[in-house]
Amino acid sequence: MNRSTAKITREYGPFPGVDSVHGVTYDGQHVWIATGDTLNAFDPASGKTLRSIDVAAHAGTAFDGQHLFQIDGDRIQKIDPDSGRVLATIPAPGGGNSGLAWAEGTLWVGQYRDRKIHQVDPQTGAILRTIESNRFVTGVTWNDGELWHGTWENDASELRRVDPRTGEVLESLEMPSGVYVSGLESDGADQFFCGGGDSGKVRAVRRPRQGTEIPVESTSE
Repeated sequence: MNRSTAKITREYGPFPGVDSVHGVTYDGQHVWIATGDTLNAFDPASGKTLRSIDVAAHAGTAFDGQHLFQIDGDRIQKIDPDSGRVLATIPAPGGGNSGLAWAEGTLWVGQYRDRKIHQVDPQTGAILRTIESNRFVTGVTWNDGELWHGTWENDASELRRVDPRTGEVLESLEMPSGVYVSGLESDGADQFFCGGGDSGKVRAVRRPRQGTEIPVESTSE
């Protein structure tokens, strides 16, 4: 396993009225953060908050290219980002859901204390596959065929690249002391956006380039 220290390139926030950052996603222009009772969008160039949607947002957030998905307790809500309207809901797996990501037509749900990541059918909520971790799982994201997730355990956080078939840890980026990761999202290129929990901040972390792409294969097993 490759292990190195995360390189933080920028900090955003704390944002007005935001006490904690949970889920994080990116729609290609704006970064969306789940802040408890609202989903807020900010400009990653200026750091300025541009708009908000009133919706329960205490955990992971994802974007499929058209819609936002937001974990709300035992369900996942599909949201129109233009109107803010909830279009559909599906059951979320188990309890303690944390991270949420979109890849290859499916949702990926992190479970914090259960130390698992589930691949989920976005139409029904059915679990398609489960990956085990040996750390508490926070945010989840995909980039160029790589599955990454955040950890937050024993007052330490890291970003991990794992094999999406076996859960084997392939690479680890250790966050600096006192810096924690709640939500996690890739910008699709060379950086991650990391929710900073109760700091109310989002941090940009440089993504290493030496990873090897592993294709995703959907399964109904």
